[in-house]
Amino acid sequence: MTSSDTIFALSSGAGRAAVAVLRLSGPGSSMVLTALAGGLPAPRHLVPRVLRDPQTSEILDKAAVVWLPGPRSFTGEDVAELHLHGSPAVFGGVMAVLRRYTGIRPAEAGEFTRRAFANGKMDLVEVEGLSDLLTAQTGAQRRQAIRQMSGMASSVFEGWRRQLLEIRAGIEAVVDFADEPGVAAEAGRTIDADIRRLLGEIRDCMAASGASEVVRDGVRLVLAGYPNTGKSSLLNSLAGRDAAIVSDRPGTTRDVIEVMLDLKGVAVMLTDTAGLRGAVDDEVEAEGVRRSRCQMEAADMVLWVSSPDVAGSETPEPGLTPALYIRNKADLTAGESRLLRNEILEPNVTVSTRTGAGMDDLINQISNLVSGFGGGDSALLVSVRQKSIAEESIRFLNDSLSAASEALEVKAECIRLASESVGRLTGRVDVEEWLGAIFSRFCIGK
Repeated sequence: MTSSDTIFALSSGAGRAAVAVLRLSGPGSSMVLTALAGGLPAPRHLVPRVLRDPQTSEILDKAAVVWLPGPRSFTGEDVAELHLHGSPAVFGGVMAVLRRYTGIRPAEAGEFTRRAFANGKMDLVEVEGLSDLLTAQTGAQRRQAIRQMSGMASSVFEGWRRQLLEIRAGIEAVVDFADEPGVAAEAGRTIDADIRRLLGEIRDCMAASGASEVVRDGVRLVLAGYPNTGKSSLLNSLAGRDAAIVSDRPGTTRDVIEVMLDLKGVAVMLTDTAGLRGAVDDEVEAEGVRRSRCQMEAADMVLWVSSPDVAGSETPEPGLTPALYIRNKADLTAGESRLLRNEILEPNVTVSTRTGAGMDDLINQISNLVSGFGGGDSALLVSVRQKSIAEESIRFLNDSLSAASEALEVKAECIRLASESVGRLTGRVDVEEWLGAIFSRFCIGK
């Protein structure tokens, strides 16, 4: 990757469309736009232009173009956008012309955003937020991603770093007086109070970060029960498609089948599992049962599915407390099932995947269960990288508190390490900033 190159890429989706946006970024953008469009338009104005092949003067398209001189652009570089008619022949022809130029090449994955980061237009938290926004499937995921991308989280992290700079500056300011009786001890107590206050803020954010994983990855719901209770049919009905094979033969489901649903803005990963039973002769089915139990242990909630034609299916396995009891096959009549009046537990909801009876009620009940997981969109620490850095910072702050009040040099080193950790959250670590904080404490004449 050469930053002096001018890069280009289709910023809109591939394939036929009304409009295809081709973006260029780099020092050659003005030259390319001039060659294709016959000149540079006024900055930040969308204007119509006839695009021609500079070699043959053939008309490539009647398009709209935008000229965005740096640094006031997404990447911080000179940027040109060509809003083309969205056929592969049009944007393919324009890109063929661009490939003729030396120093102008197709962009690599994420290279526009990487240049924006390198030029100070985005920090790492905002980059992660943009990545999450591009893959968001639910309202909660969108809100969480926008919170990260808009700089709301970054401003909090930068606040932590400024506090650490102030704490370290305070330590450095009294180091010269450490030999005087009582000075170091008194300063250490004040510094420790500041450290504990910041430590509490970071811990609070860590405590709220668990819900962000649910927003990102989805609430894990597992359909569990005995063979032939209709778990696969239920999954298909909820998914609105034939995701799982359905058969009257017990043990049809051998492997874990997952579908993603959007319920009240919360992503839900719904999992169908092999039917549970004790003695299984088939080796493959036995492995399916083992995987079922593993899925149940890892699930956020288990939905127990029973049916009146499977003896004992209304009773979960010992030690399992389902979040919801579902009685399937409500369309069966007394003549079709000798067990209709023998169920022990009253289900939360009764459904029939064959007729659709009770499905709306089931969806509402599941939605109510998962709605409590939707608050994670306000979390600040959302990625594994962010959480691991916060944990590291907490560890360094605890180390600084463990040091004796008089051991200011030890405290300063721990605070330095914590500050560097927090700086890695946004990707901005500047030694000159803490030097400035120290020198600001000097008197004017010193």
